[in-house]
Amino acid sequence: MVRRIAYLGPPGTFSEEAALKYDAEARLLPFSSVPAVASAVDTGIAEEGVVAIENSLDGSVTDTLDLLIHESKLLIRQELILPIEHHLLVKPGTEATEIRAIFSHPQALAQCRRFLERCFPKAELVAALSTAAAVEQMMSASTPTAAIGNRRASQLYAAQIVATNIQDRSPNITRFVVLAPQDHPPTGQDKTSLCFSFNEDRPGLLYGVLKEFADCNINLAKIESRPSKESLGEYIFLVDLEGHRHDSSIRQVLEKIRPKTSIFKIFGSYPRCNEKA
Repeated sequence: MVRRIAYLGPPGTFSEEAALKYDAEARLLPFSSVPAVASAVDTGIAEEGVVAIENSLDGSVTDTLDLLIHESKLLIRQELILPIEHHLLVKPGTEATEIRAIFSHPQALAQCRRFLERCFPKAELVAALSTAAAVEQMMSASTPTAAIGNRRASQLYAAQIVATNIQDRSPNITRFVVLAPQDHPPTGQDKTSLCFSFNEDRPGLLYGVLKEFADCNINLAKIESRPSKESLGEYIFLVDLEGHRHDSSIRQVLEKIRPKTSIFKIFGSYPRCNEKA
């Protein structure tokens, strides 16, 4: 049976490109937001969902992190690494000097900040739900506008590329994750993502948790914090560690850590992506 995969649409987004990379034979279902992708999987419209979680230039994708922390019970089943090449797209025949506004997703606008400031300092920057939606908006605009998108979007919407590789730095890489009701069985080359928080603020709390990992020689691939959304100054810590939650050493450490925290949530264990962009 053909797998159904939800992604941030419409067709022509980098999320669609990541979903095609994950399973080119799947039936791809576009949705208008990251929470909508998760809801599609939660309700059985799709078996899995592909969403961006981190970019090498712009950092974490907060919509995805907040979804995992506060809203969804879905787990990360896979991670995907995708090189991102941003292009400036216009209606055929539009000259760069005519452009008055530029549409794109906020992440794409941020990743092309230097180019936009130098080449289009007077252009209005307009946020869109996705890079492909930005191209749709640009193509239907009545005034000379542009959009930041990928090469597939230019082909799908018959847009003209007037500038290529406009991201501030290369390589520009985005990490996507596949969300599903279950995470991945152990492979021996795995990663586990989780979050935790404390119900009080005193010296040594975070150190006590991190020490448990260090004492068991467990490598932390990433650690960051996000506001708890409950009170100013309260944070939730997010960790990616090497190993699977069912590995005996990892399981023992997680059992030690859980009682030390007020919030403890495992986002899933999945194969580490070692592919180089």
